[in-house]
Amino acid sequence: MSKEKTVTVESVRPMFNASFQASRTTVSVIDAMTQRGAIKGEELSAIGQLRDQCTQIAKMCEQFHSENEE
Repeated sequence: MSKEKTVTVESVRPMFNASFQASRTTVSVIDAMTQRGAIKGEELSAIGQLRDQCTQIAKMCEQFHSENEE
């Protein structure tokens, strides 16, 4: 027999908040680095993918927040 676990909004809120903050900060750092020329050409693809992933995470966190506002 397996036990079903209940996950509450409040139990995952800290994870979503931390994910949102880390994602937004990562995007800001990447943007600053590219503006200053700190990234080599061969690194651009990986950096772009990381930026896209962080943007997606931030959007999911924003959606979670708007759906679960108190």
